[in-house]
Amino acid sequence: MAKRLRSTAGWLRWLTPGLEIKRWLLLLMLAELVLVLGAAYALKELYQTATLPYQFYYITLQFWPYWARATVFGILGVGLLAFSYLKLTQSVLGPFLPGTNMGSIVEVIHAFRLRGRGPRIVAIGGGTGMSALLRGLKTYTSNLSAILTVADDGGSSGRLRDEYRVLPPGDFRQCLIALADAEPLMKQLFDHRFTEGSLNGHSFGNLFIMAMADVTGNFEHALRESGKVLAVKGTIVPSTLQDVTLVASINGSNVEGESKIPKQNGKISQVFLKPDGAQVNPEAAQAILAAELIVIGPGSLYTSILPNLLVEGMVEAIKASPALKLLVCNLASQSGETDGYGVDDYLHVVRDHVGSNLFDFVLVNSNHSHMPTGGQSQVVFRPEDATQHPEVRFIAADVVNIRIPSHHDPDKLARVIMRKVWQA
Repeated sequence: MAKRLRSTAGWLRWLTPGLEIKRWLLLLMLAELVLVLGAAYALKELYQTATLPYQFYYITLQFWPYWARATVFGILGVGLLAFSYLKLTQSVLGPFLPGTNMGSIVEVIHAFRLRGRGPRIVAIGGGTGMSALLRGLKTYTSNLSAILTVADDGGSSGRLRDEYRVLPPGDFRQCLIALADAEPLMKQLFDHRFTEGSLNGHSFGNLFIMAMADVTGNFEHALRESGKVLAVKGTIVPSTLQDVTLVASINGSNVEGESKIPKQNGKISQVFLKPDGAQVNPEAAQAILAAELIVIGPGSLYTSILPNLLVEGMVEAIKASPALKLLVCNLASQSGETDGYGVDDYLHVVRDHVGSNLFDFVLVNSNHSHMPTGGQSQVVFRPEDATQHPEVRFIAADVVNIRIPSHHDPDKLARVIMRKVWQA
């Protein structure tokens, strides 16, 4: 009984609005009806003008009244038509979809159409926080644009940047994997890091993007082509196409290099880009102006979020955009950057660097039962923060990844953004 109900539900899923299947199915049935009418007229003329073998009398059920014949042939025709459509769909789409049963096909088509109608979302940031955000949002919309910082100078990305004078590929690799719809083995391959020889420390994904940039002659084109390989849902673009270095003012002296800043263990008073005047990537500005929702963070405040906002023209594009603007506040402080910071500190730092408040909403964590590991403190939201920022709407929700309490849970985060921010 349960199996029969599931089968019926699977058939009914084909009638779900928005699949863009029913209209073409009806047109196909209309075309077949026209062909049947033509065949019927031909048979009628044949009956009237020619002598047919006696077997036709029984094949066409002439010994029954016309309404009985119409009912039998109608039921048989509809059944054969539905069965043939189902088998044809499975034969054509089966090799390209996960599973060949009717339920899986309609679910994949429905999910694809639903994501295609999702909101236009732009995510701005970098690092692991950005990849977690994208991993969750891709289940709700395929109209995603990730704008990433290009100030990374550590690890494999820093070595490739110094040797080949290209934009650092590390954050782009992580976001490509987060947005990918490829096989798990392909994701493992892109994340694989060599441990010996001249390639020691390099990840395969970084080298792949570098090779693609060399083949295509363009880093942005390399990202697009890499996205095709991984079946990426959305686009990933650099915040600027210029080679920039992040500089921080710490205890009265300047420290150059994104990877060196947290190691100083001093209070950061200001960060800026070197050289001055790095222009926003036109593709990034276009995505921001066309967005319906702009999400900034989560990510390292000084080394992932601010390097994007400091690009000339970025803040102006965000302000000019009609989109809702959301700041996703970090769950835990980052050693050497935001030790002891609360939500209010994040907002003050952003305002001090860009001149004004950018956000309509600020998403803060409400689940404090899971303490971050590694000596990090929680980023706490205090009630007085709301009174100091009356122009901002604060949304408190449980967004903690219980396995890694210092990180956001992709599914929880995306669910809150779509239900409490986008629907607002």
